[in-house]
Amino acid sequence: PSYFEGILLLAAAVVLIAVAMHGLYRSIGPLVLTHDNIDSMADNIYTRRSRSRGPRIVAIGGGTGLSVLLRGLKAYTDNLTAIITVADDGGSSGRLRRELGVLPPGDFRNCIVAMSDSESLLAELFQYRFDEGAGLKGHSFGNLFIVAMTNVTQSFEQALVESSKVLAVHGQVMPATVANIRLSARLMDGSTVSGESNITEHGGEISQLSIEPADAEVNAPAAEAIRNAQMVVIGPGSLYTSILPNLQVRGIKEALRETHATKVYVCNVATQEGETAGYSVADHVEALQRHTFPSLVDYVVANDDVPKFSAQFSGKPVLADDRPLVHATLERASMADPEHPLRHDSKLLAKAVIDLYDRGNNGKSNGVKAASSA
Repeated sequence: PSYFEGILLLAAAVVLIAVAMHGLYRSIGPLVLTHDNIDSMADNIYTRRSRSRGPRIVAIGGGTGLSVLLRGLKAYTDNLTAIITVADDGGSSGRLRRELGVLPPGDFRNCIVAMSDSESLLAELFQYRFDEGAGLKGHSFGNLFIVAMTNVTQSFEQALVESSKVLAVHGQVMPATVANIRLSARLMDGSTVSGESNITEHGGEISQLSIEPADAEVNAPAAEAIRNAQMVVIGPGSLYTSILPNLQVRGIKEALRETHATKVYVCNVATQEGETAGYSVADHVEALQRHTFPSLVDYVVANDDVPKFSAQFSGKPVLADDRPLVHATLERASMADPEHPLRHDSKLLAKAVIDLYDRGNNGKSNGVKAASSA
């Protein structure tokens, strides 16, 4: 009967309205509950929507430098992928790696925190480091959490996914490889040094960096992220112990050759004792090309505001000399952190990277508004 069809249509409409209201609540409900000011709430909703449509950016590296970059980029896009080295063998990560046979969690912890909501108490908890206790001293809570989650899920990659959910991470974090790799550096004097921490401590001019095993395969999702990216950012970070270990993994270079993304290398603000003493911008780029291929990157971003280093800081400013870069365009921007001149300022660095992305898209703005909390 026709009235029965009407009842069915009415019931279906009620169900659809209920589903739509549930989706609306999940989307903006938390914002309504945490914002008293309607203008602030509207601005936050706009920002979140804009970030969800932001560019697909892959960042490759490790150490402090990568987390600084990610902390700035999360204000522009939620489509971030951090590909991180697993060669760390020092500190808490090194102890956990040797004692439990897990991949070193330290750099992953730093990047997860950098990509999380900045005001989260959980982020502070992840960075908490125990300063006493025979077995706990020196370990950070986040490292122990990731290792425990690895044992629970039986997968380091899944542990990173679950840890990212806990901290509401903007993007995803993944290892370059799941192989247990070790670094080896051949120096200009012909000697060889093994181990990430030993390379920096030993000093000397590095001729060639390699990983053991040499046939370590790329983590498949990492290669896929590179191929599908709109921009790939390499660095900043320790050239030989944070950046190049990723690029030596079999499959990473191939993905970088195949991607149509704009590829950028962010050069360090300062040289690093034991690795790049005396290096200019061109020296950094030549080392990268020597270990990979000449057209590795399209742009090189270097700091234009030479910081003044006090006696408490080691290293010297990385300067651009008269040598032209091969297969890459040099871009200068003021990016040094005034409070810590050895490092980049996360906001200035992210803006320099996004400006390059916009330029690569015919000068059209991607419409992403940086979050005020970044």
